[in-house]
Amino acid sequence: MSELLNIAKSLSEIEKSALKALNKGKPLELEELAVKARMPIDSARRAVGWLAEKNLIETSVKELVEFSLTSNGKKLLPERRLVETIRALGGKAKLDEVRKKANLSMEEFNAAIGRAKRMNWIVFPGKGEIEETGLQRNKSEEERVIEMIERRAFNEAKHDGFLLNELIERGLVERKKSKKTIATITENGKKALAIALKTKKREFAIGEVEKIFIGKKQPYEQFLEQIREKLVTMGFKEMPAPLVVQEFYNFDVLFQPQNHPARTWTNTYQLKNPKEGLLPGKKKVKAVKEAHEFGGSTESIGWRYKWQESIARRLMPTAHGTAHSARQLVQGIEVPGKYFAIARCYRPDTVDRTHLIEFNQLEGFIVGELSFKHLLGMLKQFAEEIAHAKQVKFYPDYYPFTEPSVQLSAKHPKLGWIEFGGAGLFRPEMLEPLGIKCNAIAWGLGIDRLAMFKLGIDDMRELFSQKLDWLREEKLVEVD
Repeated sequence: MSELLNIAKSLSEIEKSALKALNKGKPLELEELAVKARMPIDSARRAVGWLAEKNLIETSVKELVEFSLTSNGKKLLPERRLVETIRALGGKAKLDEVRKKANLSMEEFNAAIGRAKRMNWIVFPGKGEIEETGLQRNKSEEERVIEMIERRAFNEAKHDGFLLNELIERGLVERKKSKKTIATITENGKKALAIALKTKKREFAIGEVEKIFIGKKQPYEQFLEQIREKLVTMGFKEMPAPLVVQEFYNFDVLFQPQNHPARTWTNTYQLKNPKEGLLPGKKKVKAVKEAHEFGGSTESIGWRYKWQESIARRLMPTAHGTAHSARQLVQGIEVPGKYFAIARCYRPDTVDRTHLIEFNQLEGFIVGELSFKHLLGMLKQFAEEIAHAKQVKFYPDYYPFTEPSVQLSAKHPKLGWIEFGGAGLFRPEMLEPLGIKCNAIAWGLGIDRLAMFKLGIDDMRELFSQKLDWLREEKLVEVD
């Protein structure tokens, strides 16, 4: 009881205000507590932290998933723009005239036609013409979902996950996760509050002041942000890096055959639900298919097997950052051009100091008049300037999508030689079917390992550590 008395006497004003608000009834989220206790959110956060350490309240975390519209999602859907344009042109018009009037790219136009036809919004009477049916006055399921998201009335559990993922894949909807802290007063908290309210005098003791730790970003997160900023200032464009991709991007575009052992469950993960995603326009899918089967428009003879679209549609957690390079190449690039992504990747592996099943990669490629020497120079620059590696080595290597290929390794002061990643020149069988005639140097580096060198640690797991001592004491990092 004497300990509780001392705790009650030492309560700050914001702690007492928080306990009063919690003592009135139900548990409160942090934002609700701040309102009811009439204090700023930062004060409420501090009060909750202190009270939890004293066992006067209990806290729990509720995870929320929220959906919002992107800038494209706030516009008319391409298929809606298509039929509105046809109607404005008199209900029937030539295909080229509709596309120009609707201001749609060829890829958007083809996709819009496919969706509008599937919903019986349009028909093709012949002679290169397209005609509206009048049925488009009914809203599509996609439009209804978008409308509900805009009104914040969308419930994920009541709707088709595949449709939602399709809207996300199309860049119309964003999925964001958030966490809410919930505080509940304990019996000791009620007793301490009662004692504090009865105590008229406050006792103060001057003693040793506790060390104050300034707020700062997690060291590894800060490192990644600096890498991103450095590459952008060097003229690189950042590519989207979704956590889930189609096998088409992860393997097929990269000229990796569908019977390759890398596609088995021992080497990559697969999604249970949804199992399949959408593929890009038929022309590009056909070009990739032909490259696999007989070399297509290239001088290659291909892999000599029957390529299956059903395998290419399968969804999977991204296995390597090169999947995002493939996606960018399919969507279109500038020549010359420089592109990069900091990608979250997933692969089955034995977890140890230098291996994780969930890790980050620094992926990138440059297109233009380039040679293998340019690639080696850039890789060495990455290792020396970003990781501060003192010794760097190159080894010949093999990847289905690059030729020649190389492995980059650097010497860690404690762990010895560590592989940083692979690189090479994208193969003609990968670039030429997509209409790209110049060279492209590409790399996929284990940025987790680069960070190990930079932060001076010998276990990759420390990068994601929740140890407060390391998070508090680790110095701010600077990428040269």
